[in-house]
Amino acid sequence: MAKEVVDAMAMQRALTRITYEIIERNRGISNLVLIGVKTRGVFLAHRIATRLHQLEDTVVPVGELDVSEYRDDVSVNIPVSKDAISNLTAPITDKKVVLVDDVLYTGRTIRAAMDAIMDLGRPNSINLAVLVDRGHRELPIRADFVGKNIPTAQNEHIRVSVEEVDQRDSVEIVTADEATK
Repeated sequence: MAKEVVDAMAMQRALTRITYEIIERNRGISNLVLIGVKTRGVFLAHRIATRLHQLEDTVVPVGELDVSEYRDDVSVNIPVSKDAISNLTAPITDKKVVLVDDVLYTGRTIRAAMDAIMDLGRPNSINLAVLVDRGHRELPIRADFVGKNIPTAQNEHIRVSVEEVDQRDSVEIVTADEATK
């Protein structure tokens, strides 16, 4: 049975807090680029960019990153292309990149995302913002900005729902069977 652990208001507060932390850590938002990991990380990145614009009166570029061809834990025979990042109009070389994803679990998605970014340029820095950190890392990757730490058992999953895709905002802990629904 799904258990909601973050509702819409709590998600909004977490994203607002992450936004303020990004501003503080980077001493403003100049030279900043947000890259959302598909699918839900893209929508979270756009929400953070909107909030940054409201607070700093500056538009921050947002790109969408598909890491599927960079994964090492999925057997796919797709030739690596330079199209992994889309909708990004700004270069990433010499920029402060903030990767945005919904859930940090093993670290493999983020490792793949960093590989994709490095294939496209050399940023000054890469930081990681996640809505949920659930633990169970397989790689030495840590988020710089975390909305909520939600420790889970190995047989549990985190389901993030966003209004833009799922018609509601929430984070739920679900069983493995429920995760596939």
